[in-house]
Amino acid sequence: MSKVSSEAASEAAEREREPELARARDGDHAAFTRLVGPLQRELHAHCYRMLGSTHDADDALQEALIRAWRAFAGFEGRSTLRSWLYAVATRTCLDVIGARGKRALPVDLGPSSDRAVLTRGPLNDVAWLGPYPDSALRAGPEARYELRETVELAFIAALQHLPGNQRAALLLFDVLGFSAAEIASTMDTTVTSVNSALARARRVLAEKVPSPTQQQTLRQIGDQQLQQIVAAYCDALEQGDADALVALLTEDVTWSMPPLPDWYHGLDAVTDFAVQVPLSRCGAWRHIPITANGQAAVASYLRSDGTGAYLPWAINVLTLRGTRIAEITSFLGSGHLQTFGLPAALS
Repeated sequence: MSKVSSEAASEAAEREREPELARARDGDHAAFTRLVGPLQRELHAHCYRMLGSTHDADDALQEALIRAWRAFAGFEGRSTLRSWLYAVATRTCLDVIGARGKRALPVDLGPSSDRAVLTRGPLNDVAWLGPYPDSALRAGPEARYELRETVELAFIAALQHLPGNQRAALLLFDVLGFSAAEIASTMDTTVTSVNSALARARRVLAEKVPSPTQQQTLRQIGDQQLQQIVAAYCDALEQGDADALVALLTEDVTWSMPPLPDWYHGLDAVTDFAVQVPLSRCGAWRHIPITANGQAAVASYLRSDGTGAYLPWAINVLTLRGTRIAEITSFLGSGHLQTFGLPAALS
């Protein structure tokens, strides 16, 4: 849908909602809730793109809706409700970024390790990037890019290297289709400043986001072959088969495990880590294939003592190049699996 036709559709819907808008402006919170309810999922995805964390997105969206409710009596309908809510959510996220800074992955903190590091524990004072469940996604009517491409890990990680104003400008313009004038109004700046921020942001992303995207790669592979790759990855870990695992990896594969600071680059280093840690020291594994950040992913459950249930351990997001795995990003922590609505244990 073009920008013009989508705006017309939004304006038509706005006219149909005018009685509800009037009730909400008069202080009817139930009417306000009915109006914003259909937009919450796409607003949540926007907050995740801005902040790189589902938990931060939860908090930012909640704060944005509180701000919107408090200010709703002054909403005069000069823009669509959707545009107005995106402006409120964006300003809320910019406040969070100003107070907290960017989120990181282990690759941002230092060089890779050549051998398995068994002594260093997690870094809990780092704001880590987190995974995003695909079930939380829903396309907005003005989205230009394929939605899943805009939550891929490489894209979200690259956004974290941008100042807040550049991050916001790029997402509002390139992903959501707002005009430079609308963005300038949202960010209380000039169109010239917005265009400058866009140019700088695009240069950074061109350097940091690989091509092709995961969506393009997955379309080339096809669902059946993708399922076979993911199943083979799960089987290799569950069977403790290092050779089978290595056969799935690229020569320059990377494996990182936030909140652990150490990461591994290259087949030799990744193989040494896999043999030393998940394939021999951890215990028994079980896995559930899922999707996260628009990519193939696997939820890992671990039974470390040889008895009892398998407990939630990590969300592993797989980045493919062709039919091989080029990156494994293992987000450690049971809280990630809870966010994905996965079982608390496997028998």
